[in-house]
Amino acid sequence: MGIRKFIFKRLIEILVIFFIILTVLFVLLRLSPGDPVSRIVDPTMTPEDAQRLIEQLGLNQPIWIQYGYYLKNFFLGNLGISFHYGQPVTSIIWSRLFNTIILFTTAVILSALAGVFLGKIASWHKGERTDTWLTLSALVCHTLFLPWVALIFIWVFAYKIGGFPLTGMISAEIWADPSSGFWLKLLDVAHHMILPLLTLFLIHFGSYLLIMRSSMLDTLREDYILTARAKGLTEKIIRNRHAAPNAALPVITSVGLSLAFSISGGALTETVFSWPGIGRELVFSVSNNDYPLAQACFLLIAIVVLLSNLVVDVLYMYLDPRIRY
Repeated sequence: MGIRKFIFKRLIEILVIFFIILTVLFVLLRLSPGDPVSRIVDPTMTPEDAQRLIEQLGLNQPIWIQYGYYLKNFFLGNLGISFHYGQPVTSIIWSRLFNTIILFTTAVILSALAGVFLGKIASWHKGERTDTWLTLSALVCHTLFLPWVALIFIWVFAYKIGGFPLTGMISAEIWADPSSGFWLKLLDVAHHMILPLLTLFLIHFGSYLLIMRSSMLDTLREDYILTARAKGLTEKIIRNRHAAPNAALPVITSVGLSLAFSISGGALTETVFSWPGIGRELVFSVSNNDYPLAQACFLLIAIVVLLSNLVVDVLYMYLDPRIRY
């Protein structure tokens, strides 16, 4: 199948799946416990004003009428107004999206690079002390409970030692000071980012190392590796140029999906560190029955995950010519 035909077919599948997600998400949020009306109506409002507000938001309409307006507004690019913030949902999403991307993309890329490199070394020294220690370290990191690690880092490095900020992404005094330059603000963000970045690195690193080690061991048993040795190639060339690229295919899948799901911001991580990203807004919107904001967060995650799967499939076709869909 040609690459263009494959991409076209997958895009059609993605549109169908996305429409199903759109519908299921609308229904599930409205079946969730809690009453959004009680959260958006000001107790000081008169009954007439409260009723007028409910009618403006369309919450007095039957669910199928609300669904029709929901689809219409979505295809017009209008994701609604947040019940809590009273602002357009799109502006809230855009203001939080960069914060999530910069933290989680950096963490996934760094942990993937380290995991691939050390997984390659572990497989090459199978059964030796190097392999044992690297595998053991990866298993420990892979089984760590993220909120526990995050709280330990905050308690030790931010509270006891005091070298890092407890929460947040910026220091208000630095960003409020007109004399603070770009580089000072950038260093301030990087300083706040160290602890959550280290937490995410440890959580992701172990899985990448284990995947790369397992894939590399399978690749080293292939016939073309034996042929490369018969040609007299050095072990370093065989490992880095012949075995590693093919062994990295499963890691690419894992990285692609990790980057996709990282758009959700890792609700636990952002909540513990008070990082102002998509994940934190997702938790807040669901717990406060803020339907428009919750729907937008979930739909953003769905879009990125679906497109990331397409990108990973296309990369597979380029990296391994044997793969044809």
